[in-house]
Amino acid sequence: MPIRCLVVDDHTLFRAGLRRLLEGEEDLAVVGEAGDAEAALEKARALQPDLVLMDIGMPGMSSLEAARLMKAEIPGPRVIFLTMHEDQEYLARCLQTGADGFMLKDVPAPRLIHTIRQVCRGEEHPISDLLTRAEDPPRRHGRAAHATNLTQRERQVMKLIAEGLSVREAAGRLGVSVKTVEAHKFNLMRKLDLHNRAQLVTYAIQKKIVKMSAEI
Repeated sequence: MPIRCLVVDDHTLFRAGLRRLLEGEEDLAVVGEAGDAEAALEKARALQPDLVLMDIGMPGMSSLEAARLMKAEIPGPRVIFLTMHEDQEYLARCLQTGADGFMLKDVPAPRLIHTIRQVCRGEEHPISDLLTRAEDPPRRHGRAAHATNLTQRERQVMKLIAEGLSVREAAGRLGVSVKTVEAHKFNLMRKLDLHNRAQLVTYAIQKKIVKMSAEI
């Protein structure tokens, strides 16, 4: 049985090109297309594809929200996000939806096809160069850093930020000043050798400080 794919993008020509690419492979079949996230959700419910290839930035309903609902409502769909931008903020949020892939639109065609097959076999893989960078295990002086080095407050700050709260929102939740949260964030990222929010979210998920949330 071929892998049944739903292609989602607001650019008709890009969808057509992606359809042609996928249908050139014997083990892939395009069962539907959609031009926005809301339509994609409806088609996914109706068609129950094996794989959804979806542009991350389309007008209307959030692609991330659509992916979250697909994962919650439909048995077994794999979701790969496609984007033009090397944005690790997007990557961090994609990880929280339970997305199975995150690929740049200018990725070579053979690599995209290979990733689709990996994802549908349930194999672990670097989602993209972005994910590879984000998931590099934090190290200091050649040793892996550990969350046990953090204070209780630093762990609280990490958890809130990894869950998507801003520094100001985390400060309000904890009942402390913004400067205090910023100081804790700086200290925990220094201790763990983290350099951006995507790495922080990935680390927090890996160490089970937060779970892959069902919410964005």
